[in-house]
Amino acid sequence: MLLWFVIIYWIISVAIGLYAATRVHNTKDFAIAGRHLPFYMVTATVFATWFGSETVLGIPATFLKDGLKGVVADPFGSSMCLILVGLFFAAPLYRMNLLTIGDFYKKRFGRSVEVFTTLAIVISYLGWVGAQITALGLVFNVVSAGEIEKVTGMWIGSITILIYTFFGGMWAVAITDLIQMVIIVIGMLYIGGSISGMVGGVGVVVDHALQAGKFEFWPALDLKEMLAFAAAWVTMMFGSIPQQDVFQRVQSAKTEKIAVWASVLGGALYFFFAFVPMFLAYSATLIDPQMVAELIDTDPQLILPRLVMERAPLFAQVMFFGALLSAIKSCASATLLAPSVTFTENILRPMLGKMTDHKLLLSMRSVTLAFTLLVTMYAINSKASIFKMVENAYQITLVAAFVPLLCGLFWKRATNQGALTAIFCGMAVWSSLLVAGPDDPFVPAQFAGLIASVLGMILGSLLPQAVGGPLPVEPEHAFLHHHAAAETHHVTEHPHHHS
Repeated sequence: MLLWFVIIYWIISVAIGLYAATRVHNTKDFAIAGRHLPFYMVTATVFATWFGSETVLGIPATFLKDGLKGVVADPFGSSMCLILVGLFFAAPLYRMNLLTIGDFYKKRFGRSVEVFTTLAIVISYLGWVGAQITALGLVFNVVSAGEIEKVTGMWIGSITILIYTFFGGMWAVAITDLIQMVIIVIGMLYIGGSISGMVGGVGVVVDHALQAGKFEFWPALDLKEMLAFAAAWVTMMFGSIPQQDVFQRVQSAKTEKIAVWASVLGGALYFFFAFVPMFLAYSATLIDPQMVAELIDTDPQLILPRLVMERAPLFAQVMFFGALLSAIKSCASATLLAPSVTFTENILRPMLGKMTDHKLLLSMRSVTLAFTLLVTMYAINSKASIFKMVENAYQITLVAAFVPLLCGLFWKRATNQGALTAIFCGMAVWSSLLVAGPDDPFVPAQFAGLIASVLGMILGSLLPQAVGGPLPVEPEHAFLHHHAAAETHHVTEHPHHHS
């Protein structure tokens, strides 16, 4: 019965995604929904993109083992990322009217920086999308009572998500995200009420967790512990800022004000709702301590699905798996689209020379197909947990792309030599510590890489310029004038593409 519900829900959401494809006429529609999204849709797509498998399965599993200090990266770091994007990055980036985050690096620092940062951003998505596909395999395996193998479930999941992302792009992602956000919120609240009824109320669970020391958040006054804590926090908080999916949500908004406040509200909602799965998983320790003891060291990601399958009534199961599938699908579709669009626009397009808009759209779709196959193979062969896959994904953007973005926007003296030095130093220190460093280093590799990147940017920008001086930072009105002219040209070239 539950499996049939999952199949019907799956078919309906693919159909909605395909309906959204009727709105895609050009690359701007495909990449950033033609900049037409209203406030409620941008908020929904910010929230739903981030509320993924790691929020429902990964974070609770980590919380059960390590308490609140174990989940500092997510939800604490990741929700802060969305709030910081809204408050500081959304407005200046929105005014620049760009198609991808890679376009910012090209405009501010030139072609070399564009290529390096784009590659870092695209690679970082392997872990994130891989985590969603791994979770889909897990869900199909659980709801079919083992009839569907995990690997088969991964392929079913990735191919169906590919179908509507391939045709509908950002429009399909935004419309399905809106529906999925509603299902996540209602499903999580309903299952929360139903599980808390089994244990005698929310207070009982909170008291039990408090007694067990699960709410200890700050690290001990030990330098090594404090550095590890800070590194985990900044990995998600800063490493997720230079990401195409975050940038796409900002750029898809109808107005600058929507871009700013939808990001802030989406981040705040994400933070509060991320605690519901943690509460549910902790309830399992009171309801079925034996099952938790069995799974905590082998596969803690299964604790929550098992609890629901074995203890909750059918309607509650339907609500839970509906919410979980919504969370995974909204996250996976967005993270398939983002790297595909940025790779096509910033790596392929300059290599292939002059392209019509229609040909560029075709290229974006082809890259989306290739990236889906690549990521599914990566997920099938990866041994990392869902939480670790997501956390590791952001280390590369933290050390290679964050500092050039921050300084490019807020430090006028930042030069292309500074940006290249920042990328080189950050990557060199991070990768050498990962490969040759000790298993448990005093300073975590990504934290050392971030510091090296900052120093590289400062020294590279202030020392005599061997790679050319800073690119001129155009005043905002010049950006707008330049893009208005480009848009006018575009309309005359393809009049039928614009509504």
